[in-house]
Amino acid sequence: MNKIMLLEDDLSLIDGLSYALNKQGWNVTVAKTVTEAIRLWRGAAFDLLILDVSLPDGNGFDFCKNVRQVSDVPILFLTASDEETNVVMGLDIGGDDYVTKPFKLGVLISRINALLRRGRGTLGADDSLDSNGITLSLMQGQAFKNHQNLELTSVEYRLLCYFMRNPNRILTKEQIYGQLWDCDDNFVDDNTLSVYIRRLRLKIEDNPERPRKIITVRRMGYKWSVDV
Repeated sequence: MNKIMLLEDDLSLIDGLSYALNKQGWNVTVAKTVTEAIRLWRGAAFDLLILDVSLPDGNGFDFCKNVRQVSDVPILFLTASDEETNVVMGLDIGGDDYVTKPFKLGVLISRINALLRRGRGTLGADDSLDSNGITLSLMQGQAFKNHQNLELTSVEYRLLCYFMRNPNRILTKEQIYGQLWDCDDNFVDDNTLSVYIRRLRLKIEDNPERPRKIITVRRMGYKWSVDV
């Protein structure tokens, strides 16, 4: 049974979400403050964290930073604002995904399922992928640039896998969303993919401002460009 921590202080939302997630067969532990979340985190192992942003004694971003120092557990943010600054901040500090309030329960469950199901190294049976100076060790779920380890979130890793499995092929936004989130792309905020692409470029490109690996194909999508 997957164990999920829900960090949320809205009592009505806690009741509804706890019931719905438990009904899916997940074991949900609730924390109402950052302090309580830190205590629970130290005392148990979780498969997924769902973090609200605004809390009585801090915010979910601070807790995420602490977790990312020791773990790559999937993290999904619940945010009441769809402003790009909040989205970018949550993803830049190590969040894997976010859902904006108010949200449809089916969308949230789909996103949770995607994060739980698509762990590192689950995109295929090959031992490794290698191109453009990037190597993926699929059995270990690790990525390397010129033999140096890359610190990637689970979504960044899966996105890189998808690109490297499809060299020189234009991948549309809809195809990428379907691969990473397993849900209707209409439920995904428009700027989400561009944020992930930017983050990934910062980690793998020699010059992120002039990318040579992940190429933007105007009005079509993105391409993992490999010399033949």
